[in-house]
Amino acid sequence: MTKAPAPVTDRFAAARTVADAVLYEGYLLYPYRASAQKNQVRWQFGVLAPRAFSEADGSERWSARTECIVDPGSAPTLTVRVRCLQVERRTVEAATGPGFVETDALDVGGTPLVPWDEAVERTVDLPPVPLLPPAAAAHDEAFRFPPGETVELVRSADGAVAGRVVRLRAAVDGRVRVTATSADGSGALVKVTVVVENTSDWSSPTGCSYAGYDRIATPRIVERGVRREGALLRSAVAVHTMLAVDDGAFVSLLDPPSAAADAVAGCVNEGTFPVLIASDVVLSSPIILYDHPAVAPESPGDLYDATEIDEILALRVLTLTDDEKAEARATDPRAAAIIDRCDTMPPEVWQRLHGAVRTLEPAGAAPEPDATVPWWDPGADSSVDPGTDSVTISGVEVAHGGAVRLHPSHRADAQDLFLAGLTATVAGVFRDVDGNVHIAVTVDGDPATDALAWQGRYLYFHPDEVEPLGDGEVAP
Repeated sequence: MTKAPAPVTDRFAAARTVADAVLYEGYLLYPYRASAQKNQVRWQFGVLAPRAFSEADGSERWSARTECIVDPGSAPTLTVRVRCLQVERRTVEAATGPGFVETDALDVGGTPLVPWDEAVERTVDLPPVPLLPPAAAAHDEAFRFPPGETVELVRSADGAVAGRVVRLRAAVDGRVRVTATSADGSGALVKVTVVVENTSDWSSPTGCSYAGYDRIATPRIVERGVRREGALLRSAVAVHTMLAVDDGAFVSLLDPPSAAADAVAGCVNEGTFPVLIASDVVLSSPIILYDHPAVAPESPGDLYDATEIDEILALRVLTLTDDEKAEARATDPRAAAIIDRCDTMPPEVWQRLHGAVRTLEPAGAAPEPDATVPWWDPGADSSVDPGTDSVTISGVEVAHGGAVRLHPSHRADAQDLFLAGLTATVAGVFRDVDGNVHIAVTVDGDPATDALAWQGRYLYFHPDEVEPLGDGEVAP
């Protein structure tokens, strides 16, 4: 009996949802129409253009460099995956007699067709690279995303050819270089370097030097700036790198242990920012993230604009007119999915989008509250009394009626900074549900003090922002 092969485990499965969000971040923006001003300049993140274009134009880089630190075991190996998008230019042509002519829009039976830059997902997987000894750890691999052209005839309701949609891709050539060296510092840490380069040819001063580009390099496109548009066809877009290590662990570059501080300081990252997904997986992204990023579970689907709030974007989609929604659907299948999802979103999903409360403390760090005491009502808990509670500052017990001088810190807003150096009287010492201490004060000499105190309105400062005063230091 033949033994069935063991299932292949994807080392990067844990990073996939976040990596997909990175891959399509900014792909299209609200109001999700090709004609919208926000969508006139495309592809804002992780563009690696041909080197000749990059050096002549300066608007895009041609390489990205990732460096991170590995704490190795006895036989560590590194696996690298590079992901990106290849631009596929979609043009629309109307049927005119025996031929076709490019057009800005074509309406077929009430369905608009518009030009747009689509994308094809690409992945480059490298074989595992042994990291020890570091000087011998190296791999250099070239890749090529092939050119392509497809033509789709568009017919009207009576079957007549009304036009066609042409999709063109240019070849994109590149290279991935992996090396390892001994990291700075006294330990046995290893510094891993992954460089992704665009080695595509760029020889035409007005566009892209591949057969077929002249068909879409029209004066209209030239006026919009053909240099970058042409270069995008030879570019890798939204480039990000994923790294996994076996028999070893990655060191956080954002919060390294003290023993790895020198090693982390020696890392140079260009155009990309590596963060931990897990102890053995790193995502190096053109978008700045924190360690252990995750897509919010409340999010029902991609909106391609992570700088916005899902609820706000979804509500704004509902404000689009029927014509605007029709154009958005015609712009891109992903835009159509957003419109359809927002139009049919059930109430329970809207409710989830409205908000969520998450603690920043580790689970179980805070003691369980007394179930008989409402946490939200200090008056119901006799152990809490801002009028009698106190806090020790610089060896002095500060409580209701005490005199202090205000020293607002960098956490303060502009209004608080105006109070720097003034004296104040303590109205109470408050503790919030997280255990933080807040000192409520009224500013001495403020004519509104009595009215504000009657309303229970005070100014609040942290203990390190107030200085206890002696009896003789109280200002009039």
